[in-house]
Amino acid sequence: MIPRPFWLNRIQISWQEAPIVWLAGVRRIGKTTLAQSLDPDSIAYINCDLPITHDIVADPELFFRNCSSPIVVFDEVHQLRDPSMVLKIGADLFPHLKIMATGSSTLAASRKFKDTLAGRKRLVHLTPVLWDELPAFENAPLLKRLYHGGLPQALLSTTKQPGFYREWIDSFFARDIQRLFAFRNPDKFTMFFEYLMRQSGGQLEMTKTASALGISRPTLESHLSAMEITHAVTMVRPFFGGGHKEIIKMPKVYGFDTGFVGFCRGWDPLRPDDYGILWEHLVLEYLQAHLYNRTVQYWRDANGREIDFIMVRNRNEVDTIECKWNPDQFNPDALKIFRNFYNQGNNYLVCPVSVTGYLKRVSGMDICLCNPEGLLRSLEKIG
Repeated sequence: MIPRPFWLNRIQISWQEAPIVWLAGVRRIGKTTLAQSLDPDSIAYINCDLPITHDIVADPELFFRNCSSPIVVFDEVHQLRDPSMVLKIGADLFPHLKIMATGSSTLAASRKFKDTLAGRKRLVHLTPVLWDELPAFENAPLLKRLYHGGLPQALLSTTKQPGFYREWIDSFFARDIQRLFAFRNPDKFTMFFEYLMRQSGGQLEMTKTASALGISRPTLESHLSAMEITHAVTMVRPFFGGGHKEIIKMPKVYGFDTGFVGFCRGWDPLRPDDYGILWEHLVLEYLQAHLYNRTVQYWRDANGREIDFIMVRNRNEVDTIECKWNPDQFNPDALKIFRNFYNQGNNYLVCPVSVTGYLKRVSGMDICLCNPEGLLRSLEKIG
């Protein structure tokens, strides 16, 4: 079992704040393995996919009273008949227990959850294998991570197997989307999902997309919401605040994993021109994992000048993050325009370099060239 200390630490910190940890993430992301990697002598592991589990927890109070383990894990908890009641009784009547519930979606997505357990839970969103976790995964090369993606099974495979990605897409609808949202047309949903993977990292204009796919806009909006709830896509919304002709409404949409982005785009094998956009995905995942309480945005003006990611520090200070596979390809023009309107904050150029970070002067601006670890250190230091 591959150790994942960052995520185990996230779980322990969350338990210090609330009795229930909701471990969410897409199918095959590694939720079950992570849950089972907790101290095996301390956990009671409950597989909610098994029919007998319904009888085991039919009387939740009796179940928890007879639980001798300090940690109880309900894997795929939404399969229970009344999961919110089970979790609420555990949290309220047995405060000495630590409870983990896993699922692909946010808790409120399931129609079974009449009680969202406000104040009793903390969300941990498990992302694909992070940039700094690669040494633990057989020292997987960064290019393999871009190509295969970050689902552990795919990353550890010696070759990229198209059948794995196709089967995952089909089961995503059947086992997650249909159960949670009762959508009836898998073809429309899958068509839209694959479209978003092909457009990943770009802006999404719903009216044009609906016309291109021949699907009504209300249907696309409901499907997009379901994908966001189940962590299959990330919506990055625009930053604006008084600049000239800024984009203020149109979000950018990122697919959850580079392996699926490349698969849906037919990138086999990868070419050097593909590395940049996939590296941008990895940086976003790193920010989501480590700075989960911060909002990531992007900036773009009507002339197409764009900053990959924006993080607002306070009302006067705004940090910019540009992602480049090769730092020599960085063009400072968009940043110069942005800093004419928002002149306070740090500038980061995030690249797959070995050094943590160093400052350089570009077009009269101070820019920190760093890898994701260096970016995190700096952002955490300044708050």
